[in-house]
Amino acid sequence: MEHALRFDAITLFPAMFEAVTRHGITRRAFEQGLWSLETINPRDFATDNHRTVDDRPFGGGPGMVMLAEPLALAVAQARSAQIAAGCAPTRVIALTPTGTPLTDRRVRELAARTSSGIVLVCGRYEGIDQRFLDTCVDEEISVGDFVLSGGEVAAMALIDAIVRQLPGALKEESAADESFVGGLLDAPHYTRPEVWRGQGVPDVLLSGHHAEIARWRREQRLAATSRLRPDLIEKLTESSRGNAQGAVQFVRAANEDVPSSEAATTTPAGVANNSRTTMA
Repeated sequence: MEHALRFDAITLFPAMFEAVTRHGITRRAFEQGLWSLETINPRDFATDNHRTVDDRPFGGGPGMVMLAEPLALAVAQARSAQIAAGCAPTRVIALTPTGTPLTDRRVRELAARTSSGIVLVCGRYEGIDQRFLDTCVDEEISVGDFVLSGGEVAAMALIDAIVRQLPGALKEESAADESFVGGLLDAPHYTRPEVWRGQGVPDVLLSGHHAEIARWRREQRLAATSRLRPDLIEKLTESSRGNAQGAVQFVRAANEDVPSSEAATTTPAGVANNSRTTMA
């Protein structure tokens, strides 16, 4: 029997996760049964009257460190519950600032595990006892080079990114055209009115010529990626040298021919032309 992707979040603040179960695309996918979520509070595994889950760090220093044992017991319960529900294999991911930076590729790999279970460990305070991370965690993930108050926001970002890739959560073309698909940023988007505050829409988007529109969007994706995120072009070059070199040449040509949406826009008479490419 096929099971939906299941998340179990180890968190001191379970109510925070209502943000992904009660709102937006993730809510609709949740109600469709495409994914499920359970939360486990490590305080439930504390053994003292104060339900303590942290203590002072050995060696001194600021802040408090989360205890290994309550977290380990919470993870064990989550894994057992996932296996009992038919979700296998299970994987424990801790959201930490020292983790591997999250990428679109990793998101899609995790989303492909549609019948598996993912345990998300949300740290708090100064950090988590390293022995727990070494013993009970399969993977550490970071959502960026900055520090959050806890792992909950990062865990919800990971859930959101994964759920968007589950079959049935989005229209297929929506997921296929997003930023980072194929290693490139997205093209600019426009909607009504046709002229807004003196700024028009590129003529090609009004032409109805689907092949030309597709070509224009491809050029814009390459140009924007080259201008804003040249590191992504370098990654393309490293991963597929022949194809990426062609992409780089295409970027240069696109930058010469269509440097911005202004170059592709015919402004209506009497309207100032202040168009420029912006990224969503």
